[in-house]
Amino acid sequence: MTSSGTNPVPVGGGRAQESVSAAWELLLPAASAPARGRGRALQSALREAVRSGLLAPGTRLPSSRELAADLGVSRGLVTEAYEQLTAESYLRSGRGAGTWVSGSVRAAAGGARDLAPRAPGTLVDFRPGTPDLSLFPRGAWAATHRSVLARLPHSALGYPDPRGLPELRDALAALLTRRRGVVADPERLLVCSGVAQATTLLGFVLHGRGVRTVGVEDPGSPEHSALFASTGLAASRLPLDDEGLATEPLVRSGVRAVMTTPAHQFPTGIAYSAARRSQLLDWARDVDGVIVEDDYDGDFRYDRAPVGALQGLDPEHVAYTGSVSKSLAPGLRLGWLLAPASMTDEIVDRKRTMDLGNPAVDQAVLADFIARGGYDRQLRRCQRAYRERRDILTAALAEHFPGTEVSGIAAGLHIIARLPGRYGPEAGFAARAAGAGIALRLLSDCGTARSAGRSVSLVLGYAQLAPADITRGVRLLAEAQQGCH
Repeated sequence: MTSSGTNPVPVGGGRAQESVSAAWELLLPAASAPARGRGRALQSALREAVRSGLLAPGTRLPSSRELAADLGVSRGLVTEAYEQLTAESYLRSGRGAGTWVSGSVRAAAGGARDLAPRAPGTLVDFRPGTPDLSLFPRGAWAATHRSVLARLPHSALGYPDPRGLPELRDALAALLTRRRGVVADPERLLVCSGVAQATTLLGFVLHGRGVRTVGVEDPGSPEHSALFASTGLAASRLPLDDEGLATEPLVRSGVRAVMTTPAHQFPTGIAYSAARRSQLLDWARDVDGVIVEDDYDGDFRYDRAPVGALQGLDPEHVAYTGSVSKSLAPGLRLGWLLAPASMTDEIVDRKRTMDLGNPAVDQAVLADFIARGGYDRQLRRCQRAYRERRDILTAALAEHFPGTEVSGIAAGLHIIARLPGRYGPEAGFAARAAGAGIALRLLSDCGTARSAGRSVSLVLGYAQLAPADITRGVRLLAEAQQGCH
């Protein structure tokens, strides 16, 4: 018998013999495994030899008696291994025809790749969006994890409420009411995998209601458009002015949903004026629309108390989103969504079908961390560090790039730096920076807006960099531009 399209290769023939011999080398450790696990180890080793291609399709295997003698194990172990792998289609056999490697198997893929966004070979990375991950409170988090896991009832390890554990929703509601001034009903609060999932949940529900276009800030976060696109919604870029999202273009666009960052606009760094916030809410009421508020770094204001969330003024027309990505770590994938009451049930249904809820233990740990004051302490720690780093960055720019204008409020994890025209054009500046090992983002990368003339406008993140690295990075950036202005 032969597999379709494959001619059997006798075990004694040339390359096949070498392949089998090499495969048996892999089987030897399994043969010396502890007696209770020897059969399973032998099956696993033989399976891997076939899957890796070391035993090629069409290779005839030794009889169970011969292989048992070669390996020094019982014939029963080999027979059982052959039978198990034949049942799984790794091997095939026929009465009186011996045992062969099946033609059904394809070589396994290589090792897992790491697709996390990184810039290999970069000396200093000024790209915005990442906090200082070394500030993550490992000790306090680990202690909380142990404490929570010890007292967590068995029932809590089942499928959770898709909205999130009640204790976390209660803790988040109290936190957001106190710190951000939102109207936070725990029954309408949804725990999700960061702002990214909150955005896609809203996108799916809006699409289901017949919406096909959503407004996004220009310039703005490129991720917003991509997330809405994944739900079938097109993004309509809407311009900003000095007070926030420009009202007249918004009205003319005809959209009924818009994504905003009013507390600290990304990337320009402005805070929406009181007048513009009121105008935006009036627009939402007039068209019966929804404003999606991305409060991505609302807790980080360094010159005064942060402006409260827009949602607190009209919770029926504002969907509020946030996460612990900037305060703790983005890898936790924990965020929240407060949606208008008219949308909540649909969002919860979508969340249920999407992933059945977030990990229960992680939610319980965050709830306890918030309730016992650990989250507030973490915010104070980060605020001190990031305020210092912002000051260091602005001072370094003033020293090495005299005439640079830093705009935006003293808040968040990034600044906008407008360099004098002599450093332009932008393409050449960016190329020289990359050549010096400096990663950065141009303001023009965040929308259709372009820098005027030869000027260079940069969106520089600083939270992830140690003070010494900030100073060194600006110095290296300046050195890379020498002779070009």
